Amino acid sequence: MVAVFACPSTTTTMVTIPEVMLSSGAKPMPLIGMGTAVYPFAASETMRAAILRAIELGYRHFDTAAIYRSEEPLGEAIAEAVRSGAIESRDELFITSKLWCSDAHGHLVLPALQRTLRYHPQAAMFSSLRVVSGLMATVYCFSCRNLQLDYLDLYLIHWPVSTKPGRYEVPMPKEDLLPIDMRSVWKAMEECQRLGLTRSIGVSNFSTKKLETLLSIANIPPAVNQVEVNPLWQQQKLREFCVAKGIQVCAYSPMGAKGTMWGQDWVMNCDVLKDIAAAKGKTLAQICLRWVHEQGDCVLAKSFNEKRMLENLDMLDWALNEDEKRNISEIPQRKGCLGLEFVSDDGPYNSAEELWDGEI
Repeated sequence: MVAVFACPSTTTTMVTIPEVMLSSGAKPMPLIGMGTAVYPFAASETMRAAILRAIELGYRHFDTAAIYRSEEPLGEAIAEAVRSGAIESRDELFITSKLWCSDAHGHLVLPALQRTLRYHPQAAMFSSLRVVSGLMATVYCFSCRNLQLDYLDLYLIHWPVSTKPGRYEVPMPKEDLLPIDMRSVWKAMEECQRLGLTRSIGVSNFSTKKLETLLSIANIPPAVNQVEVNPLWQQQKLREFCVAKGIQVCAYSPMGAKGTMWGQDWVMNCDVLKDIAAAKGKTLAQICLRWVHEQGDCVLAKSFNEKRMLENLDMLDWALNEDEKRNISEIPQRKGCLGLEFVSDDGPYNSAEELWDGEI
């Protein structure tokens, strides 16, 4: 089932942003979302203002994570949007956040989500302890800067890795890497959904094999798998598996995430995409976003520039032709985000091939 809502476009007409119903049966997810990860990870007034403007322009799906340090500015922007009348209530938005690896332990999942949603005394206590002990000051301080919401629409396991509790940092010390106890962590994720703290649960950066393992133990299946998808990393095998299992693919780095620690410039420098963009009178970014959309994936694009935010919405009333789609399908594949920070000779994954189960 697909629903739509109207938002302003670069013209006087209105565009409709499709929504997809998730397997959880909860609120539909808009298929175009705004990412909030800025590297190095840091909150800023620029971020808060850009998110508020995005809401005014019609964005309704926002992606954050504990590690991004963007939960607080997102929460502030939402509150301001309600006060200003840009939206009537938070319920008009679809908000995703993610469980960081240091909280990917069965007993830490619920407290982590509680910190993400609202400031509470336990988080403040940890923050104070960190200040006293030095090292801990950088760990929990930003966890207290949260969304000030009653619930998430989607909560994801950020990576299929655990790390020692108490650190929120990337890259993390290799000695902190631990195998994830998927059974206990997913059971806690399911409890978060049953408690109503999140409407849906899912995963990020999971291979087909890891999804198979999770599905074999889950009472509530993951509704979403958020992974890297772009014309240079098309994820056909993973997408086919997800479609068959009722798992919605959500694409990050649709333009390759140039300038981040996890991205490359290969997508933006691709001659095939440049030629298609020139022929259609579109930006290369719009070609990437339209291609992802035509795969049936949700797509997350991050820009704090108003012109580009509008351009990112302007990809629904046109389509790639068969020749263009064929040319894109023939682009040599190169994965940009290898996740090497999670690879260690003494850790749970000794190589990128092990982390991605050969899907690389």
